[in-house]
Amino acid sequence: MTNVVSIENARVAAEAKPERVGVLLVNLGTPDTADTRGVRVYLKEFLSDPRVIENQGLLWKLALNGVILNTRPRRKARDYLKIWNTEKNESPLKTITRAQSEKLAVSISDHDHVVVDWAMRYGNPSIRSRIDALMAQGCDRLLVVPLYPQYSAATSATVCDEVFRVLSEKRAQPTLRVTPPYYEDPSYIEALAVSIDAHIKSLPFVPELIVASFHGMPQKYIDQGDPYQAQCVATTDALRKQMGLDAAKLILTFQSRFGFDEWLQPYTDKTIAQLAKDGVRRIAVVTPGFSADCLETLEEIAQENAEIFTHNGGEQFAAIPCLNDSDPGMDVIRQLVLRELQGWI
Repeated sequence: MTNVVSIENARVAAEAKPERVGVLLVNLGTPDTADTRGVRVYLKEFLSDPRVIENQGLLWKLALNGVILNTRPRRKARDYLKIWNTEKNESPLKTITRAQSEKLAVSISDHDHVVVDWAMRYGNPSIRSRIDALMAQGCDRLLVVPLYPQYSAATSATVCDEVFRVLSEKRAQPTLRVTPPYYEDPSYIEALAVSIDAHIKSLPFVPELIVASFHGMPQKYIDQGDPYQAQCVATTDALRKQMGLDAAKLILTFQSRFGFDEWLQPYTDKTIAQLAKDGVRRIAVVTPGFSADCLETLEEIAQENAEIFTHNGGEQFAAIPCLNDSDPGMDVIRQLVLRELQGWI
């Protein structure tokens, strides 16, 4: 009789449990504070990931803990302070990713059993904490949305690594889906073109050309099979076609190199310096590899590279914002999510 009661209680509990779908937007990450300590904690987690720095041998650990974490955080903290959202005491990446999550939730609110949340791969809120929160709300299915238009092992794959790590510790795992990269999705390309065109029309000058700057990576990662570079090229080609521009008017470059290895070329900073030296006086830079503005766009491009351009003879420089939580940007995310939720909603 006891066994019968236990089985019946389990059946009732299973029927009462709400069946919900969790949608988790994930971006790269950010320090919790714009000071040396906060940046050091963030960089240690980021640079200890073997997807980011593949050779995690003794020499790298000595360099990381003995040199990099004792020098780089102080300098980077100064950079973060230049762009910090002082009102909310957080980085713009965190502010924007939260807004993307909130707006997505509103835009698909007619599906009342879908719960939208957001996380950072490095830093807070962590992927672990948000998966736990979604499961606590009854989500037995989970769609993970890496907010990277182009796939790379150092971005999209490491999001999956962490999700799998978290789920490996769960006895009752949610059913899992992960959105694919959307580097040449028509809605994404159209949104980029609309955003670029609108911002250029708002400028007090007409750019002679547009630089499409993507985050770089070591060339050896590509040589070992990472598809990232090919997808950046595909994005740029599709954007040229959408905007009716030739290769001379929309050029592709790679930024943010780190260390001594050869990285993907051409380099953004060297290209921008050379353009100015060659007599180009007015340019605009767009960053199609970023779904939200962050240190690499707001400081590295809009400030550092703007200074490089003017220092070498350039006159007018515009950094075009990422799609962020704009209407075109949210349309891209909403379409991507609804497409991948088919069969669940």
